[in-house]
Amino acid sequence: MKYMLMIYMNTDTWETLSKQEREEVFEGHAAFIKTITESGEMVGTEALANPANSVTVRVRDGVPASTDGPYAEAKEFFCGYYVVDCDSVKRAAELAAMIPDARYTGIEVRPFMGQGGAEI
Repeated sequence: MKYMLMIYMNTDTWETLSKQEREEVFEGHAAFIKTITESGEMVGTEALANPANSVTVRVRDGVPASTDGPYAEAKEFFCGYYVVDCDSVKRAAELAAMIPDARYTGIEVRPFMGQGGAEI
């Protein structure tokens, strides 16, 4: 079954980390990628740019309108993800706990859904 491990970050929290702590986060991601690649559970991963660089698009009465910035103002924002293919939500949660950002913020584990609503 495929799961998305969604990483959230709080800029205020990130800014309190020392240079060494930030380097440990990056090194932790490299180690995590190695682990899930070797186990065959890695499907993909991406980091996202700061939400200040985003655009939100809404269509009302057939007319699209764009606004700068994220959909919702929040201290925490979605900053990246891993897609893994593993046996259970329990295993996906174990993998999420290995992501170094979990020490500072939340990692949401969500199964993928195929056509017709079935989890895949």
